[in-house]
Amino acid sequence: MIHFSKSNITVLLSAFLFFFSFQVEAISIKDFAESDSTSTSTQEEAIRFIDSITSLAPSKNWPNVKPALFLQNIKQNIHQPLRMYAGRGTNFCGYGALAYLLLQDDPLGYAKFMLVLYKNGKAIMGSAAFNPSTAIKVTAGTLKYKGQLDIRPAEQMFYLTLADHFKGYLNIFNRHYDKGDENRFWASVNYAKFNRMIRQMLNYKVNARGTDLIQPSVGNTYDYITDKMKKGIVVLFVNNRVLHKKKHEK
Repeated sequence: MIHFSKSNITVLLSAFLFFFSFQVEAISIKDFAESDSTSTSTQEEAIRFIDSITSLAPSKNWPNVKPALFLQNIKQNIHQPLRMYAGRGTNFCGYGALAYLLLQDDPLGYAKFMLVLYKNGKAIMGSAAFNPSTAIKVTAGTLKYKGQLDIRPAEQMFYLTLADHFKGYLNIFNRHYDKGDENRFWASVNYAKFNRMIRQMLNYKVNARGTDLIQPSVGNTYDYITDKMKKGIVVLFVNNRVLHKKKHEK
């Protein structure tokens, strides 16, 4: 779970229930030509900015991303963050969770980052400099049979770019994208990798407890979560292997 506010953030990862906490500073999203200043923004600011853009020229960096559909997708995510969709059968859920946090804390930064990435083929968020591989740039906009993700090229770009950049131990035998890897370990997000993405992209100070295999002792889980919810937003990170309907109540 992620307990999120301007002062701190706590993450509980379950199926095994892992906990770690963050001290939030700020989010920095900048073009290569922009300053190093950090910023957060409101949804209203992001809406004013993105709604002022009526069209985009095709990007030579993303040959299969249609500009009109891309812009529509960005606007949709800013207006309705809960509609972010990680796709059917993919391992993109960790990136979707991070995107939701970003859209809550700095939607204007999200919009500018995505536009820079679209235009230049590379962009910076926090301390992470993204320069996706050719395979990623050619693949974005072509994913099929993933539900609504099929018609959301901005989300395809974002998820593929993050998976291409951040690696964990699950990538030991698969570090480079091949067709279909969005469904395989290549796209998976383990505990340490999620920690690292949060630190680098959102500039949070992270104090972590737990591992991928061992649950830390926090006493009564319900009381722990309830206490953290009093201090900010809480996000549950669930191992998708146990996310079956019959176990939802548990």
